[in-house]
Amino acid sequence: MGEKSTAVARTPAKASPTVKKAPSTGKQQSILGFFSRSAGSTNGASPSPSTRPASTNKRDTSPQCLKETTRANSMLARPTTTVTPVPSSDAIEPSSSQENRDTTTIKKKAVVNVEASLQSSPSRKAKKVVSYAESSDDDDDEIFATMKARRSKQRRPRATIPDEDDGDTYEVDANDFEEDDDDLRDFVVSDDSDAPSRAKKRKRPAAKSTGPRKKTNLSSSPGPDSRSSPAADDEVMLDIPPSTSTAQKWKYDPDNIEPSEPTSRVAPSTQKSTGPKPKPKAHTKEPEERYPWLANILDGNKNPPGHPDFDPTSIYIPPMAERGFSPFEKQYWDIKKNLWDTVVFFKKGKFYELYENDATIGHQLFDLKLTDRVNMRMVGVPESSLDMWVNQFVAKGYKVARVDQMESALGKEMRERESNAKKADKIIRRELACILTAGTLVDGSMLQDDMATYCAAIKESLIDDKPAFGIAFVDAATGQFFLSEFEDDVDLTKFETFVAQTSPRELLLEKSHLSTKALRILKNNTGPTTIWNYLKSGTEFWDADLTRRELECGGYFTPEDGKEEVWPEKLSEVKDKDLVMSALGGLTHYLRLLKLDQNLLSQGNFTSYNPIHRNGTLILDGQSLINLEIFANTVNGGPEGTLFNLLNRCITPFGKRLFRQWVCHPLCNIQKINERLDAVDMLNADRSILQQFSSQMAKMPDLERLISRIHAGACRPEDFVRVLEGFEQIDYTMGLLGAFGGGNGLVDKLIASMPNLKEPLGYWETAFDRRKARDEKLLIPQKGIEEDFDNSMDELKRIKDELHDLLNRQKTALKCKTIKFTDVGKEIYQIEVPKAVKVPASWRQMSATAAVKRYYFRELEDLVRELQETEETHSQIVKDVASRFFKRFDVDYEIWLQAIRIIAQLDCLISLAKSSSALGMPSCRPVFVDDDRSVVEFKELRHPCMINTVTDFIPNDIKLGGDEAKINLLTGANAAGKSTILRMSCIAVIMAQIGCHVPASSARLTPVDRIMSRLGANDNIFAAQSTFFVELSETKKILSEATPRSLVILDELGRGTSSYDGVAVAQAVLHHVASHIGCVGFFATHYHSLAAEFAHHPEVRARRMQIDVDEEQRRITFLYRLEDGVAEGSFGMHCAAMCGIPGRVIERAEVAAREWEHTSRLKESLERAKLGCYIPLGVQSDVASLLRDDGGELGERGVEILLRAIEAL
Repeated sequence: MGEKSTAVARTPAKASPTVKKAPSTGKQQSILGFFSRSAGSTNGASPSPSTRPASTNKRDTSPQCLKETTRANSMLARPTTTVTPVPSSDAIEPSSSQENRDTTTIKKKAVVNVEASLQSSPSRKAKKVVSYAESSDDDDDEIFATMKARRSKQRRPRATIPDEDDGDTYEVDANDFEEDDDDLRDFVVSDDSDAPSRAKKRKRPAAKSTGPRKKTNLSSSPGPDSRSSPAADDEVMLDIPPSTSTAQKWKYDPDNIEPSEPTSRVAPSTQKSTGPKPKPKAHTKEPEERYPWLANILDGNKNPPGHPDFDPTSIYIPPMAERGFSPFEKQYWDIKKNLWDTVVFFKKGKFYELYENDATIGHQLFDLKLTDRVNMRMVGVPESSLDMWVNQFVAKGYKVARVDQMESALGKEMRERESNAKKADKIIRRELACILTAGTLVDGSMLQDDMATYCAAIKESLIDDKPAFGIAFVDAATGQFFLSEFEDDVDLTKFETFVAQTSPRELLLEKSHLSTKALRILKNNTGPTTIWNYLKSGTEFWDADLTRRELECGGYFTPEDGKEEVWPEKLSEVKDKDLVMSALGGLTHYLRLLKLDQNLLSQGNFTSYNPIHRNGTLILDGQSLINLEIFANTVNGGPEGTLFNLLNRCITPFGKRLFRQWVCHPLCNIQKINERLDAVDMLNADRSILQQFSSQMAKMPDLERLISRIHAGACRPEDFVRVLEGFEQIDYTMGLLGAFGGGNGLVDKLIASMPNLKEPLGYWETAFDRRKARDEKLLIPQKGIEEDFDNSMDELKRIKDELHDLLNRQKTALKCKTIKFTDVGKEIYQIEVPKAVKVPASWRQMSATAAVKRYYFRELEDLVRELQETEETHSQIVKDVASRFFKRFDVDYEIWLQAIRIIAQLDCLISLAKSSSALGMPSCRPVFVDDDRSVVEFKELRHPCMINTVTDFIPNDIKLGGDEAKINLLTGANAAGKSTILRMSCIAVIMAQIGCHVPASSARLTPVDRIMSRLGANDNIFAAQSTFFVELSETKKILSEATPRSLVILDELGRGTSSYDGVAVAQAVLHHVASHIGCVGFFATHYHSLAAEFAHHPEVRARRMQIDVDEEQRRITFLYRLEDGVAEGSFGMHCAAMCGIPGRVIERAEVAAREWEHTSRLKESLERAKLGCYIPLGVQSDVASLLRDDGGELGERGVEILLRAIEAL
């Protein structure tokens, strides 16, 4: 290394004994600035380890903690008395919050580089550090302007450092550590010219003196020629405030070995800088202070918050402010101004960054490190962890937008060369890729579970003074749309049922067009994380005509072959229904904003939906789903102890979603119910099908969601392989199950209807390399499949062959067989030559180690450039090939979907079979009868949801209707088990009509068309409804909707008001239900006078819960056995004693109760009833009605029951 240095760019791959050059990041000064020297601002030399680092003062203030401790310098350095010195190996971290200045990564990097320069040999490689710092064009210009001014004033001679290992002398150069620099540059993307991979020529200015270099001693004081200029050093430290950097507290001046004054402070230089003044750090000020238009926010139409038409999604930026933006700021705000209510992740290099208000949210919620970029506060996350962070924001209820880079740095340079781009275009192209919300997540990895997540648009109107609804909702992950239009009752029963069945995660509502009652139902039945969007009528929530036009002009249903557009069948059926089309318009507009409309609508996956099927299914309204704990328990809203949790044993994700619909809509048709029960018996009788299906489907991916992603062209290569293997597994499994087919059962029909998958799967067996798709995450087609891909591969091979030919020629020319190619960072194919070999003068040295030097020359550079550009083009071809593969797969979308639906149905049947066999004994297959008179009869019935938790559950016999009374009047003590009997009976009916066995020794019933419930005492303060109001609202639904085939349960009706009012309401309702409606069910009450009132009613049977009473101890033993008779009382005082109420209070209460009992008129009526001279009020009312209007109000059934009641008297 003693020869004369030529003007070469030297960036040795191995660590030389020097400090590392930091990239020019302008705003992002770091602790690394102590050791940074740009080639343009130095005289080709880097300071020796003793050289003073930068300072804002004239005197050297380099931190002692960053120097190697030697005997010489440790004795000279004297810290000020204001701080306690720390060991010199520990870098002091500045207290500033800038990420790019004080992160642990940067701190470690500074220490590593110093130690490398002072201790290691040049052959040791410095530790690589990852940083996501990126420079902006503004800051680069500012730094380079200052550097140019400094360079004209200051020149520094080259310093030399002896190598401890071999005694050679090495130049210390600002361009050393090239390999580290390149690794760092992998994560650095400047905004204007994102560092193309062309090897820039790094010139080192010629040294003033070419005299013999002297070896320096590490521990000796430096001579005057090795000191760096304070003026040149100022630039690096301009941004570091002395008050915030603890590193400033250690001062060491090699020229002045006297102790520094403990409290003295050197005044900063008053010399004016010739460069522009550095901007203040953005993150130290609130955005409102830097952008006045953020202080008083207006929406895109200049409406302030609180204005009726205020749009929270947009923000107004004054034109004057826009003119002051840098190109990157303009690019950012052009996107952000229309997504003001959305957190925008902006792709920069290998990171996604949040700016301004979004950065503040990330900092406050998740403690992401706050720093700044281009006059904007910023936080960043690595590209690899984006999904995790998006999930975190979405879980908090935020909408998240992703802005991606549409080209690489090299692609940008190629574009600029071809199109002569303007200054504004000289920035990497970025575009909004998608917007993610909790209700429209499409990526399976972001979804919390296998259940469907719905986004629903709701349109409400009045038709003949009755509320009517149009509803369109979508499961974005599968692309399935549901369309519904219906008229509702005054209580909005159907609407409430829809909300309970679907639990929408996101709502789209027409602004100021939804009734108060509908809003209350939504608020009461949705969770706190539900997203509410109010859309403007007409422009955002389209009317029916605009929706039809937009769907026709949008090209959503145009076939690939260019044939005439054909709307999906289910969509065509509702085309003329204005309410549902308007709701679909609101949903389509919203999906268009999220950039999801084309991907989802073009699947054509539309289904008609009715919350309450009048024909063919058992109706479970929203209130019953809640009261009976079908999907969520009433304790904490979780799935534990619910019917769905008990029965759902599906294996596949799409099977689980279908099974939820089966539970929402049990069957009413006896033939269909028996088909399912036959399938369950067959599967349990021969468990080979069940076991084979379960083992083969155990690892089945969510094909329904993934084929939707393939349709959208947004599927990962490894997921595409999983889809193909999933369908191959289905094909294989159905082949195995085919051996069991041939019958007429439901399972046989499903197996027979499975489409032939071998034909569409045949092409994919050899289409691409699946191992590479899994491991390298690239779809590489086999030879002959994609012509342009093959041509591109041939071109790459040609260039690489030419490179190797070139290498062989150089080996011959230089007579050296050890010459080889070496990649150093982005500068690939450097030709590596031993130092002893003389090379042509035209070769440019790029890097060096102790033994070799690496070069570029014109012919090699041209070939490398051609290779890089060809690889860039090839990467685009790979993307195009993947897109073509997805389109080819999507041609058979209907076949794939049909196969998925058949597997889902088989999965549901197998789930019912598993649940039936897990009920234990006794359990039985329910028997359905088609009698005129309704009957529900169970023997030894247990509560199915308590089988696994209660070992000694006491079974009971239930009989309603048939040859017995239809209504059981249930009395008993508090906590005796009345509510359990009610719920148990309803759940057993639901299980039977889904097609499952029931936990009883025998079960016989007519199909129930509707289960209606009035359970518990709940008020609804949000809807301004008292406990009694809620009771009567639910009761009113029962009286108006129940039929003779319905199952009704009424629990303690009337307890929300005074005793007299409560008894009166309960008596009137029970009479109406038993005499006029004729349904089966239970009426549980503590009003024992009702037993006397209905003692002789032919359709009311008195039943009670058996107990054992200890009067002395005031203790009750609950026997939980249902028997005939009327309870002796409610034993409220005994329950009070068991709960620990003081004895004195209970005694006073007993005295009061006895007094009221003796003075009560109810007591008198009970006494008269016992004497046989009392005619029930219900009978009197019916007789009066009959005499008044010829029995028209009573009806045929009412008259018949009235005659039987009179006869019983």
